[in-house]
Amino acid sequence: MCCAAPVSSAISAYVALKTGVQDDGGIAEGGSAADIPPRMLTAYKKAVQKVGTHVPTCRGMRWPILAGIAKVESNHAVGRNITAGGDIRPKIYGVLLNGSGAGGNTTVFPDTDQGRLDGTATGERAVGPFQFLPSTWEGVGKDAGGDNTADPHNADDAALGAAIYLCGDGRDLTKRAQLKAALFQYNHSQEYVTNVLGWVDQYTAAAQDPGLNNVTGKVRTVIEAALSQRGVPYSWGGGNAGGPSYGICCSPSGKSGTHIKGFDCSGLTQYAYAKVGITLPRVAAAQAGVGRRIPAGLGTSALKAGDLVFYATAPGRDSTIYHVGIYVGGGKMINAPRPGAAVRLDAVNAMSGFAGGARLL
Repeated sequence: MCCAAPVSSAISAYVALKTGVQDDGGIAEGGSAADIPPRMLTAYKKAVQKVGTHVPTCRGMRWPILAGIAKVESNHAVGRNITAGGDIRPKIYGVLLNGSGAGGNTTVFPDTDQGRLDGTATGERAVGPFQFLPSTWEGVGKDAGGDNTADPHNADDAALGAAIYLCGDGRDLTKRAQLKAALFQYNHSQEYVTNVLGWVDQYTAAAQDPGLNNVTGKVRTVIEAALSQRGVPYSWGGGNAGGPSYGICCSPSGKSGTHIKGFDCSGLTQYAYAKVGITLPRVAAAQAGVGRRIPAGLGTSALKAGDLVFYATAPGRDSTIYHVGIYVGGGKMINAPRPGAAVRLDAVNAMSGFAGGARLL
């Protein structure tokens, strides 16, 4: 540690999923681009590029929006085989919407496609990684892969269909209220909207690019390892060389990490440096004794990419160091800042009490 609803008739057959224990506003599992299969991430980005052809007035469509929905609806089709062309096998089917109560459904949805999309003519069920009802897919489904078939079981087609649906007649999704309205239309549940927005925010943080064109070798390995954890929630006492972990109780402000799987500041640095075979002590103050110390008096301009950055209640006295980050250049660091936040890029001056750095590589 750093210092001692009902199913929507509009589209989705998914009832708001509890994706992890939440504490201090964080979401317990995932949140970085690393938890998205590469082929699915490609589909989300491709949909963003193509949606303007179908909804020219749409504004603000971003891949984290699509990723947030797909995370909640199907966990990005994790565990399925995704072909180079985007076909997902085995296909993803929701529960049969027959009013039985299974999966939260209480309304009967009669069959509309004779089982062509959802594999059954006895009723309706949602399909694919974005969980479209067949009746909705008929209105928004488009071919994104060039095979002249609009298939909700294809990652590219499904992502484009979701983007079209969210854009409506021309929403501006840069505006939070319009984004919320789009998500509510996708599934009529405020719990669902809140859940998806949490993932959208985490993936947005993960999408920020600090620019590593001139960073190579072990330094790049360390930085990329830390960057891959952006969006993972802060957990007091959480994280180690093996990755995120549940933390302990309690921070000086009384925040517990026992139910949050994530990192605190020094857990994150341990994880990143373990990727190049460097074992760091558990707490930030002890980490200041590793490598070549960079005195605070030299200023932040003395820092290089990959350096540890320290903060102390009494700069000049390493025993009072309470926080550590990893410098990436350009005045920024990868940071697990505090309870209620997530791993992210921050300005070096975002924390108080700059206490210099340490160069390990």
